[in-house]
Amino acid sequence: MKRSNKGGSGGANWMDTYGDMVTLMLCFFVMLYSMSTVDQQKWEQLVEALNPSDQKIEEVVQDIPAASLTEDSSDTSSAVIGQLTQEDVEHDLEELYQAIMQYVEQSGIGSKVTVGKGNGYVFISFDDTVFFNGDSYQLLDAGKEILDQAGESIREVSASVDEIRVLGHTAQANPNSPNDPTFDRFLASNRATVVTVYLQEKGIVAPSRIVSVGYGQWRPVAQNDTTEGRAVNRRVELIVTGLDLENGDGDDITKYYTMRGDAGAPAESGAIPPEAASAAPAESSASVSSAPASSG
Repeated sequence: MKRSNKGGSGGANWMDTYGDMVTLMLCFFVMLYSMSTVDQQKWEQLVEALNPSDQKIEEVVQDIPAASLTEDSSDTSSAVIGQLTQEDVEHDLEELYQAIMQYVEQSGIGSKVTVGKGNGYVFISFDDTVFFNGDSYQLLDAGKEILDQAGESIREVSASVDEIRVLGHTAQANPNSPNDPTFDRFLASNRATVVTVYLQEKGIVAPSRIVSVGYGQWRPVAQNDTTEGRAVNRRVELIVTGLDLENGDGDDITKYYTMRGDAGAPAESGAIPPEAASAAPAESSASVSSAPASSG
């Protein structure tokens, strides 16, 4: 019997495969373009999608050059905030408190560092001798090591951090006479600023979320008529506050721009930091000038 000639009716089927390949390549390049500025969270999401194995995400993320993550990894963007719950924030603050407490206990510096936790914040108080000598505001190497540890603990929960306040305090040297205002205020402010700059350079949170304040002698926690009391009053404190996601006014950065706009001094559009821009009211969407915080 003569075989029928079943010629291929789909001679151009290769074009289907080729078209699929081109489409996939286009999608891949669009994805690369959208991630042209590497952000740690986006990278972790990509790793989860492309690496379904048991390898920990942290192991892959560590392979990224640190410089490519510094630009945006510290920003608490609106996208990240949108994925958080208030329960997540409270959990992160508890982790921060426990991590710093553990470090203080293991390092044997409990007599010089006090750690506490309140509703929505972690409070860390450092004896001034931890960071500085005498009337100096030059940061000691031993103090840098302690700040490195504290900073890394904060970095791990940075997405939940609203603000880090660095407070500088002095003691009244003569119980019968206040300190010279200029020296007193500058010493407290400079010490707070030095610690703030050190933390900012570590990139643990966005710079707009770190502020420094110099109180001088005016917020004592002990009497200044004894050497022991004055030693307690000379201190640097960190107050790490968590985001209040249930507050319709937004975080501290957003509140600043809202207050500025309500007072009739809106900022220019486009100048607001990324972590506040999406939440700032349109009429007050303006920018701010990054001026140093007031020392007084």
